[in-house]
Amino acid sequence: TSSSGGTAPGAQGFTPPKLDALQALGQPEGALNVLAWPGYAENGSNDPKINWVGPFEQRTGCKVNVKPFGTSDEAVTLMKTGQYDVVSASGDASLRLVASGDVEPVNTALVPNYNDVYPFLKSKSWNSVNNVSYGIPHGWGANVLTWRTDKVTPAPTSWSVMFDANSPYKGKVIAYDSPIYIADAALYLQAHQPDLGIKNPYALDDKQFAAAVALLKQQRPTVSEYWSDYLKETQSLKNADSVVGTAWQVTVNLARSEGAPVDSTVPSEGATGWSDTWMVATKSTHKTCAYKWMDYIISPSVNAQVAEYFGEAPANSKACAEMTDKSLCDTYHANDSAYAAKIAYWTTPIAQCLDGRTDVKCKDYGEWTKAWTDIKG
Repeated sequence: TSSSGGTAPGAQGFTPPKLDALQALGQPEGALNVLAWPGYAENGSNDPKINWVGPFEQRTGCKVNVKPFGTSDEAVTLMKTGQYDVVSASGDASLRLVASGDVEPVNTALVPNYNDVYPFLKSKSWNSVNNVSYGIPHGWGANVLTWRTDKVTPAPTSWSVMFDANSPYKGKVIAYDSPIYIADAALYLQAHQPDLGIKNPYALDDKQFAAAVALLKQQRPTVSEYWSDYLKETQSLKNADSVVGTAWQVTVNLARSEGAPVDSTVPSEGATGWSDTWMVATKSTHKTCAYKWMDYIISPSVNAQVAEYFGEAPANSKACAEMTDKSLCDTYHANDSAYAAKIAYWTTPIAQCLDGRTDVKCKDYGEWTKAWTDIKG
């Protein structure tokens, strides 16, 4: 494959700007501005024991400045400023960054640890376009259903505890605050209303989209709060302000470590989730440091530390052997491609239906954003 974006529109339905990947590493530039999900680039400021930025700085001389972001929308906005060199992008941000030319293709040959990344994470629709890689896989996981075991019985096996208008937990439900949450409703409808014909929760035509929005409007009165900060959600579960909701595993782990009786599962309908990718800013002036960071953050021991801290499956197949808790890779199904295939990874919805239909138009992310504002009222 060529290192630059081709001109033929692929399955994604857009042609990215023609940009070249870095051909060779130079001297490290001495600085790196990292835009990251919380927990992905810890420098000891949250917990002195949790610091993988420090050793990287010592090893490379690249002084790291970390800016955490709360949502994919925020990450996209911040990347447009041109102030950041690398970003950990989820699939609902990555294609937007590619399409706008804010990130460039990556030369995976300059990232030796890429060889050990699980094959089922490579060349995916959220990290590649026309067989050109735009990022280095970092970690992945499901948006799980979580609940307080002392308040919610029996243990739920379906998302209906959140979507049923007559849920016994009305007013105690906590849901994710982002337009991409519309996909969770679509995934539920895919299982419960097969006549809608939903094949991909990110490819919704007018009728399918209307049904998902209606379900979320019906859910609205049962929701006590919408979260985008996992620390706030942890607090809500600890205080029992909310007793059931959608969460990341890190939230569940943290709430448990702080004494809250919570559990989690991937329900019968499946789950949405994320597969995160480190991407390089087109405008970056620190590209050698950027590549050194991408190789370091997915090296077996560091990828293991991040995965263990955040609560996700690592991208590097050698990371599991480096974990202090050897059961975690089983918990997160790290090398289980069948489990990974069950997750509907966050993907940017576009007008060209991602499920391959050509006889209808699908709602793009702009429409999702408008609807989400409307749903929350």
